[in-house]
Amino acid sequence: MPFTQLSSDDKKILLDIARQSIVYGMEHRRPLPVDVQQYSTLLQTNGASFVTLEINHQLRGCIGTLEAYQPLVKDVADHAFAAAFQDPRFMPLSMEEIDQLDIHISILTAARPMEFRSEDDLISQLRPGIDGLILESGTHKGTFLPSVWESLPNPQDFLRHLKQKAGLSPEYWSDDIKVSRYTTVSIP
Repeated sequence: MPFTQLSSDDKKILLDIARQSIVYGMEHRRPLPVDVQQYSTLLQTNGASFVTLEINHQLRGCIGTLEAYQPLVKDVADHAFAAAFQDPRFMPLSMEEIDQLDIHISILTAARPMEFRSEDDLISQLRPGIDGLILESGTHKGTFLPSVWESLPNPQDFLRHLKQKAGLSPEYWSDDIKVSRYTTVSIP
């Protein structure tokens, strides 16, 4: 994954872009326009990102995409804006909250389908702290970033909560369940 080669300067730029997009969005109600050509070749590469916002270690918004479809620097700007103002779980961010924000960016590798024969087989293959998972069953779909392992370190619990996030019962199991895994480069 080329994004493992991000320099500390590139990471700082992405965090700055995310914060600028939120501040810009407060006034203009849209993400910061990004001139992609002004950035390093790596930041111009299509990348999939999630931007997570926290205040006092509490989730305040998280929006992203699972597939790379636009330059990483633009993806981060768009998702920072969306996490601040369009996450349906939260009210739009207020001006008073901006200075309290901790911004975290996760850049995803391409997801790879997992092969398993049963729920126990799937659980035995999980790599706590490393794997992000996408779970799909029929019209239900959910994902957990690898950072979710911090609050759900047990693989059984991780999977049960992911099923709930996808709108399924924690006990649900079916032969049509599909699970893919990915890893992330986390900033900071």
